[in-house]
Order: sequence, then structure tokens, then C-alpha cells
Amino acid sequence: MTARRWLILAAALLGAALTARLGVWQLDRAAQKIALQAAIDAEAVRPALGNAELATDGAGQVHRQVRLRGRWVAERTVWLDNRPMDGRAGFHVVTPLRLAGRGDAVLVERGWAPRDPYDRKHLPPVDTPSGEVEVVGRLAASPSRLYQLGEGSTGTIRQNLDPAAFAVESGLALLPLTVVQTAPAGAQDGLLRHWPASDLGLQKHYGYAFQWFALCALILGLYVWFQLVRPRLRKP
Repeated sequence: MTARRWLILAAALLGAALTARLGVWQLDRAAQKIALQAAIDAEAVRPALGNAELATDGAGQVHRQVRLRGRWVAERTVWLDNRPMDGRAGFHVVTPLRLAGRGDAVLVERGWAPRDPYDRKHLPPVDTPSGEVEVVGRLAASPSRLYQLGEGSTGTIRQNLDPAAFAVESGLALLPLTVVQTAPAGAQDGLLRHWPASDLGLQKHYGYAFQWFALCALILGLYVWFQLVRPRLRKP
């Protein structure tokens, strides 16, 4: 076998090995996401945490259900912009909840409110009781985030909300967790909570895996055809 044929063989084997490995990696990513969803589902059926059970460092409590009591810090409400729900443009309303019997607070992603199509800065009314309320929801690492360029704003309407920076800005002792509210706090507050189910993106990973495996098969097929089969067919 000539040096040129050895080089072609090495390139074909390298390409096939690389594409096959990328296909296996995509399948592994899908398996990891399935395991993550199973862990989330397992946390969801555990008993809800109360005020006393919330850890100050949030360790191991993401995705747990909670039933908390406290008072809204209404003046620190933040409206997260560009959050559609049910096909309509609007905001996610985030308000700190000062926990009863404790000295700290937790951010609560309370629900969705529509945007005024004629005046972006005109915010719809939201009922925020002044007395003690009960909030039912699940724990998340932080409020929902969108991609943004540059530094985030610090006004009432923002694209994203960083809990650590907001704790410094507001002077509140915020826990490093966020409650995604799933039930009303007493009276109806006018917010929607049709939170979308988590999309694991499994079809994307399976699709990419198929493409990589198909490319691997194509590389091997082309090598066999042009280096082994076709030369034999040309022989007299």
C-alpha cells in the first residue's frame, strides 16, 4: 500500500472515529437530561418545605415544593420584560417575600402580567396584600433569565434579575433561591401562572446524534467505494 493510500485510510478512520464519538456524546447528553428530569420529578413529590426548613445556602433544595408564610416587600417588585405567556407579550412579576419568623427574605416569581401595547412603561395593576400571606410554589436557582448584551438595568422594568446583586441593591438578606409561585397568595392577584413544562430538548440531541452517525457511515462508505470497490471494478 502506497503512502497516499495509508494517508487516506488514516484520514477516513480519524473522521469516522470523531463523528462516531460526537454521536455518542449527543446520546450521553440526552441520557443526562433524562436523569435530571427524573431527579426533578422525585423532588416534586417530597413534602413541601416550610419557613423553618429553608436552608440559608439553598443546598440540595432546588426543585423542592414549598409552602411559605411572610409579607410582601411590595416596593421592591421587579417586572421582568419580554416574557410571553399564552402567545401574549408581558412581564414576569418578581417580589421579595420577607419570611415570617426569620430575618431573611426570598424572591418569588409570582406570575405573568400583560404589557400595555401602547405604553411599555405603563404597568398593569397587581394585587399585593400588605398582611401576612401564604405562598405555594417550587424552588428554582434564580428567576427566569434571557440572553442580554451589556450590563442589566436597575429600574422597575428589567430584562433579568441577579439575586446576589439585587440583595446588595435592596438591602434585603435574600436567600440564594427563588420561589416559582404555583398557587395564589390568598385573594386573586390578577397574575397568570401557566408556567411552561420544562423542555429537555431530547429530540434535538437525538437528531444531532443521527446526523453524526450518518456522517460516520458516509465517510466509511466513501472510503470503501473509492479505495476498495471502484479500483476492482476498473480492472480488466
